[in-house]
Amino acid sequence: MPHYLGPERPGGQGLDPEQFESGQRAIHALLADEAVRDQVDLVLTWREGEGGKPGSYEAWAARGMVCFRRVLEPDGSLSYEIVETCGENPLANQDARALQTLEQECEAAVASGFSAADDARRFIAPEAQSYPFGYERVAQLFDSPNAPDLAVSPRDWCQSDAVGNHGALHVRQARAPLWIRGPGVRSGEHDLAMREVDIAPTCLAALGFPKIDGVDASGRSASERGVAPDVYLARQDGRVVEEILEDAPNPPERLYIFLLDGLHMTELDQRLATEPEALPALRRLRAGAAVISSGNVVNFPSITWPSHTALATGTWCGHHDVVNPSYYLREKRESISPQGQELETEDYASSDVESLYEAFHRVRGEAALTAAVHAPFGRSAKHAPWEGRSACPDKDRLKALTAELAGDDCRRWHEEANKKLILYSRLDARGTAQVIDLFTREEAPPDFVYHELLITDGAGHVYGPHGAGLRDALDEADRRIGRVLDTLASVDALDDTLFVVTADHGMAPQDVALGANPTWHVVDAGLEAFVAEPMIWLKDLAIRCERAPDQRTGRVFVEENDALPTGERPALEGAEVVVEAVRHDRCLELARGKTNHAGVFGFATPSDVAAREVCITIDAEGFNARHVRLDGTRIVPDLAAALYGA
Repeated sequence: MPHYLGPERPGGQGLDPEQFESGQRAIHALLADEAVRDQVDLVLTWREGEGGKPGSYEAWAARGMVCFRRVLEPDGSLSYEIVETCGENPLANQDARALQTLEQECEAAVASGFSAADDARRFIAPEAQSYPFGYERVAQLFDSPNAPDLAVSPRDWCQSDAVGNHGALHVRQARAPLWIRGPGVRSGEHDLAMREVDIAPTCLAALGFPKIDGVDASGRSASERGVAPDVYLARQDGRVVEEILEDAPNPPERLYIFLLDGLHMTELDQRLATEPEALPALRRLRAGAAVISSGNVVNFPSITWPSHTALATGTWCGHHDVVNPSYYLREKRESISPQGQELETEDYASSDVESLYEAFHRVRGEAALTAAVHAPFGRSAKHAPWEGRSACPDKDRLKALTAELAGDDCRRWHEEANKKLILYSRLDARGTAQVIDLFTREEAPPDFVYHELLITDGAGHVYGPHGAGLRDALDEADRRIGRVLDTLASVDALDDTLFVVTADHGMAPQDVALGANPTWHVVDAGLEAFVAEPMIWLKDLAIRCERAPDQRTGRVFVEENDALPTGERPALEGAEVVVEAVRHDRCLELARGKTNHAGVFGFATPSDVAAREVCITIDAEGFNARHVRLDGTRIVPDLAAALYGA
C-alpha cells in the first residue's frame, strides 16, 4: 500500500468529520451563491479520512473537483495520486510555461472574452490559466497547524478594489521573475521554472556551503532517511537546481537578493524587449545571468509575508508557519497579523526552519554581517531595521545619503499626492542608503543582503501591473539598483557577488467596480468563521450521542471542536438542542432544551423508534449548527450532487 502523507503537524487544519457539514455548506455557498459564484475560482481543503481510510486534499471549482493524496515514494520523493474527479479536474493544467509573455497574456484575455488592448481589463479566466506545482502548493499549506479549514483562490480579477492584486494559486499571480548571476552560475536563458523554495538551496550550493543533516520535503532528516547529509538548511523543501550551476575557480564571496516586491514578470520582460534604453541597471544584472524562462513559482498564498519567509528559509509556508498575512490560532482562540503588525514579526516563523541569515552565521560565524534591508523576514540578521537592529550607527550619514537618494524618486507620487507611494519611495531611498553605508565603511562588507524594494508593489496595487505608474516605479527601482551596483563596483565587490533578482508574487489587474471580497461571503451566508483573505477558519461543534440500553432515553454531548493547548475540548453550556423523530408516519418533536455546564442534554426517546430515525439539531451562539442522528451518523449535504448533479 502506498505511504500517504497527510498534514505533518495535525492541529485542526482542514476539515475533520465534525466539520464536514459546515465545510460542505461553505464550499457550496462560495461556488453556487449568485453573489460570489462568478468571483471564486477554487476552494481548497484537506479532508480527514474516516473508518481507517486515509484523508485527501481537495480542490473544488464550479467546473469540477479533484481529490488527491500526497505519496511518499520508496526513493524518498513525493508524488501525488488522484483519488477522484467530478467534472473537470480544475488543477489538471500545471504547465509552468503558460502565460510566460505579455503576448500570451493578451491571447488568453481575448480567449476569456476580455480586452487585450486595455491593460486595466486584461482579465484571464480560470480555463486559460495554469497551476504550476499545484498539488504540492496546496498540500504544503495544510502541513501547518496554523493553516485554515478552507482556502479560497479567487478568479484573476476578483480581489478587492485595488487596481492590481495577487494572492491566488494560478500562474499569473504566482509567478515572479527570476535571474541568478555570479560565479558558478551558467548564464543564458533556461527553459524551466524554479519553485520559490529552490532558490535558497541553489544559492547556498553555488556559495560552496556544506551539506547538513537537515530535514527535506518529506519531513525527515537525512539520518532518519538513512542517507548522508544532503540539504543546506535545517529544513529544505526545495532542491538545488543543478541545471543552472557550473564549476567555478572560486565560489562567490557573498549573496545579494534584490526583491522587487510584486513585480509582474511579463511587464519586466516586455520593457526590456521593447525599450532598449530602459532599465540600465537591471540590464547590467541580466547580462551574464541565468534567466529562468518560467520564473519563480511562489508560495501559496502568493502574498508578501508568507512568500518572503518562504524565499528566506527555503520552506513553504506550511512549514515556516506564517501561512497568511493574518491567521487564526485555534488553541488560543485569537488571531495574529504579521503583515498588520509589520515591525518585529520574525518570531512568528517556526523555530524548526532556518533562515538564510542563520545559515550564514552557522557557516561563517557570528561575525558575518547579514542584512535584511526592509525585508519582511530577517530573523538573526545583524542589520534588520524592521526588527529594531541596525548595523549603521552613523545616523547623520544615513540621513545625508537618504536626502541625496531622494533625487531618484519619481515625481508622479508627489504630483498626485499619493502618500502611500511617497512613503514607499522614501523607504526605498533609506534602504539604499543603508546598503551604501554597509559597503563603504571601514568594516568588512556584508556576507548576505536581502534588499526589499517596495515601490513596485505599491504602484502595482495603485496603477495595475501594466499601468504607466508601475512603469515609473520600475524606473525608480532601477535607479536604486544602479546606485547599489555602482557602490559594489567601487569597493571591488561586484564580480564576486552572487545576485538574485526576483519578486515575491505576480500581479493581476482587478475589476475595481466589483469591489470583490468573495472569501467573506461565508459570513454573509450565515456561517460562523474567522476570515482573513483568502482563508477561512470555521467555528464548529464536536458532537457525541449515546442511547440508554433500554432505548427509552438518549443524550447528546456538545463540545467546542477546536482543542485547547492541553488537547481538551471545552464542554459547551447553553447550546440549544432540538430532538425530532418520525413515528407512525408523524413527525414528532421529542425534546427541546439546552446543554448543562458539562455540555450534556438528556431526553426521552420512544423505544420503538430506531436511533437512526432520531434526528438532533444543535445550535450554539458563535458556532455553526450541527445535525446528527442519535446513532452518531452525521447529516451532511451531498456537495458533489448539489454542484455537479453527480
